[in-house]
Order: sequence, then structure tokens, then C-alpha cells
Amino acid sequence: MCGIIGIVSGTAVADRLVDGLRRMEYRGYDSAGICVIHDGALVRRRAEGKLANLVSVLRDDPADGVIGIAHTRWATHGAPTASNAHPHATSEVAIVHNGIIENFKELRAELAGEGRAFESETDSEVVAHLISSRIEAGDTPQDAVRAVLPRLRGAFALAITFRAHPDLLIGARLGSPLVVGHGASENGGEMFLGSDALALAPLTQRITYLEEGDWVIVRRGSAQIFDAQGRETVRAVQPSGASAAAVEKGNYRHFMQKEIFEQPTVVAQTLSSYLRREDNSVALPQFDFDISNVRRLTIVACGTSYYAGMVAKYWFEQFARVPVDIDVASEFRYREPVLEEGGLALFISQSGETADTLAALRHCKSEGQVIAVVVNVPTSTMAREADLLLPTHAGPEIGVASTKAFTCQLAVLAALAAHMAVKKGLLDRKAEAEIVGHLLEAPAALNAALHHDDDIAAMAPLIAPARDVLYLGRGQDYPLALEGALKLKEISYIHAEGYASGEMKHGPIALIDDDVPVVVIAPSGPLFEKTVSNMEEVRARGGKVVLISDATGLEQAGEGCLATIEMPVVHPLIAPLVYAIPVQLLAYHVALVKGTDVDQPRNLAKSVTVE
Repeated sequence: MCGIIGIVSGTAVADRLVDGLRRMEYRGYDSAGICVIHDGALVRRRAEGKLANLVSVLRDDPADGVIGIAHTRWATHGAPTASNAHPHATSEVAIVHNGIIENFKELRAELAGEGRAFESETDSEVVAHLISSRIEAGDTPQDAVRAVLPRLRGAFALAITFRAHPDLLIGARLGSPLVVGHGASENGGEMFLGSDALALAPLTQRITYLEEGDWVIVRRGSAQIFDAQGRETVRAVQPSGASAAAVEKGNYRHFMQKEIFEQPTVVAQTLSSYLRREDNSVALPQFDFDISNVRRLTIVACGTSYYAGMVAKYWFEQFARVPVDIDVASEFRYREPVLEEGGLALFISQSGETADTLAALRHCKSEGQVIAVVVNVPTSTMAREADLLLPTHAGPEIGVASTKAFTCQLAVLAALAAHMAVKKGLLDRKAEAEIVGHLLEAPAALNAALHHDDDIAAMAPLIAPARDVLYLGRGQDYPLALEGALKLKEISYIHAEGYASGEMKHGPIALIDDDVPVVVIAPSGPLFEKTVSNMEEVRARGGKVVLISDATGLEQAGEGCLATIEMPVVHPLIAPLVYAIPVQLLAYHVALVKGTDVDQPRNLAKSVTVE
């Protein structure tokens, strides 16, 4: 994840900006840069690679100034080069940006039509040009930002500095965190912007967490905050408690809640590492085997990662026409699996250290399989032992019940399945572009799903008294049913089971009575009518149905349900990512009603390093 820091002060800021970047190296990055205002000019220094390269540039060519912004970048749009590194600037404005500007192509075309020239391949640079265009037309910085923010679609945290205003920073956030730091008041004071409290820990312990849609005007000694509707508002100043080893919840009550709401941003960041928007194609990291020769795929994982693999099985078989075996890691070796020559073994893990999965990986390696791993920690053991490393970019996941790691895993697996299909000649360029286009719609759809948080919270008391809950789904929604049941078990301690909808009548229907809620995951589409038939079997026996569907599905089958949860209409490819949101939120809010320990549920650990 990219990192942002900004400082407005009365003393030189370059060294402190670099120190702030150093504290955010854990996020992962491949270039870095700073911009300060000096003698009425924007002075930028940027470097590809590690922070030491930027330090070397600054040593040879210092950047003096008492106000500035800085950034560590993980390449998304465009290669990790100095010209693509942040800050991006025009003659009037410099910006740093975390997140994704989804409509950057349209904005870039509009700006190019006005004669504006771009020096990078990034989506972020359009923001600098949009604001600069308003400034050059006579707007104040505040008016320019106020006009531009509504034009940006996607997820972003922004820090902006203005050549003609050497006492002013403006920050904004939508779907990506940004905090304001309040410094000492001596000598006129100083203020800070940062991606999180950790970035500002040595500079201040007094933090204001901006809320979704907020933007802020920062001057020495003051911060003026506006909400998403442009109304001036007040946000609390609170002690951060951050240290180099801390990860903060911000305004959220629990890490799990925070991580659920981070999903639009982290899924966007993950997809941007695997998809090229310039030509709507899939681009994987370099590897030294021919994926078109893969004749069989073996997927191995545990827990939530296993359910991500179950979803991926549908994709690999549908798009790449490769037969897929999928196993729980703890059982894999003990069934003495037949591993054919030319096979690819794919391991999925958040930590990259799970003992069962690591043991299975080493078994497959000893049997001559090519090893690929989807992992959230690129320095982990599994990552180091893989032939093909496919990192997710979910960032640190503190909550024991996995949320954002799951959806990022799905994003990577969908890209891999599409890439394999392309290499096997089963998808032409048009079909590949269509798949990429649908994947790029996922972050916005995740944002839309999160808008139903209050509705799900309101219905949680209907589920919390239950001793047993069943989840049903068909096709790729079946793994979502399993995942929903797991989430409810993990954090609310309610017994829950997930079933393929059509299997309900083959045994589990005996459990149905009016004390057993049944959560049905059923987006409208080819399988909807069959799922509704299974739902009616439940209702005929007194079962209470919670239907999760889109507006079309709810119109057809929502009447008479205990509760309904409406999701946006999405392409089936991204439905598993989107429908993960309501099952996560339902588990979270039921756990709140029951008063359990959401982030550290009993008997569970984040990374299981014993068999």
C-alpha cells in the first residue's frame, strides 16, 4: 500500500518527510519522492526503487522548504520509474495520491483535448491537472479542490500543495485513509497529513481521523475540515498511541470493521498490480515456466483461503478449461494425491506461514510440481519458496477473521484464471478486455455494498438469538455460503453451516424449523430460479429466510422473508467479491449484539503455525 506524509511548518521539512516515508516502508513500494515549495517554486525529488535511492538524490541535490509532501508508491498505473513516482506536479500544483481514479481515462482525454501534456502513465496525474486548470482559471485552492473532488470516481487519499500558497496543504479522503496530525504550537505551530497515525508517530501524538468523504485545509496551527457535502465540520483530536510497532483502528470500533471497509481500496490496489488499464489486459509478474502447458491445477489452502480457492476452481475450469483439484491443506498429503507431470500447485495463504499449507507446498515441490502462491506477506516463507509469487496488497490484516485478505485473494485468482485462458488461446483480446473491464468494476461495487451497513446492523438482532444458522448458495455462491457460515461461527460462536442449495433436500432440511434462520445468497441470473425453489422448500417448513440478492432478485422473491439485503447488480465474475461484504457485515453485527470479542475470538489465532 502506498504511503503519504505532508508537513507544513516553520522549519525545514525534507528530512522529516523522508523519515515519515521510512516508517511506511512496511506497506511495500517501488519508488518514492518528495516535493517542497522553495522561493516560489515547486521543487521535486523522486527516485525509483528503495528509499535509499531518494536519500542519495537529496544528498546530491537538496530540496529546501518549510512545507512539503512525500509518497512511497507501489506501481499500479505505469511501471515503477522515476517519472511515474509521486508527487505529480504542474507548474502550480503538486499532489500525492493513494488509491485508484477509476475514470482517469475519460478525465485524461478531456484534459489532453484542452492541450495539457502528461509526463507519466499514472491515473494520479490527472488530479494535479484538474486542480491546476481551475487554479489557472482564477479559483482559490479551496474552490479548485471543492470543484474537482466530485469528479473523481474511485478510492483516494490526497495531499496537495500549491506553488503560490507556501503556507497551505489540502488533504482529502474517499475509501482510503488519511489523518491530520496536530503539532506543537510554538513559533506559529506546525501540522501534518499522513496515511495513518504510524506515519506521524514521532512527529505528534495528537491525531484527527478524517471520515469518509472529508477534505481538510491545513495551515500552520490549524485544520479546517469539510464533510462529503462540503459543510464545515469538527472531528475529534485524540491521542494516537502509535508507535513503530502499532497499527491503528482509526475511527473504527474494531480492526475487523476497519478491514471490511478497506476492501474497495485494497481490492483496487491489488487489481492494479495485475491489470493494465491502458489496453485492458492481464499482466502477471515474470516467471520462468510456460503456463500454457499446465495440464492440471491443484489448489491447497486452509479456512477462508480454501473458500477463495473453491471460487477460483469455477473460474479456472470455466475460462482456462483446466481440471482443478482442491484440498484442505491439513488433509492434502495424507490422501497420497496423484500429482501429474506438468501440473501447477497453487497455495493460498494470508500470512504465508500456515504450517499445514507450507507442508503441502513442500510435498508438491518434492513431487516436481510448479509452485505458485497467493499470499499477503511477500517476505513470508511460502513466498520465498514459490516459483511464481502472486502477492495480494491487502496490507496488514489484524482481525483474526479474514475479510480483506479474502477479497484480495479472489481478485488475484480471477486475474490468474484469465491470464491462463489467454495463454492457452481460449480468450481473444476482446474477451480478455471484457473480463478485465468487469474486474475493474469491483471496487465501486464493493463501495456500493458497504452502503448497506446500517441495514445489516438493524437486522442483526433477528439472527443473534439463534443457536443454529444455515447458509445456502449455488455455483460460485456455494463457497460464499461456506464462508458466511465460517465468519458467523468464528466471531459470534453461533453454530452455522453452509450448503449447496440443491443439497438442502438431501439431509440438512431435517434441521429446518422456525428457530433456524437460513441465509440465502442468490444474485439474479441463470441459477436464481433454482435457488428460489430451494428457498421455498425452507419456507414451507417454517424456516426464516434472509435473502441476499440484487433489486431484481428481491423483487421476485423477497416477499415474506425475515429480512432482505440488497446488493448492486454486478457481473457474475465479480459477484463473489461483492457478496462477501454482506456475509462479513452480518457476522460482525451479530457478534456485536452478542458482545463477543470480534478481533480476537476465543481459541483462534491469526496465523496457525502448527499442524
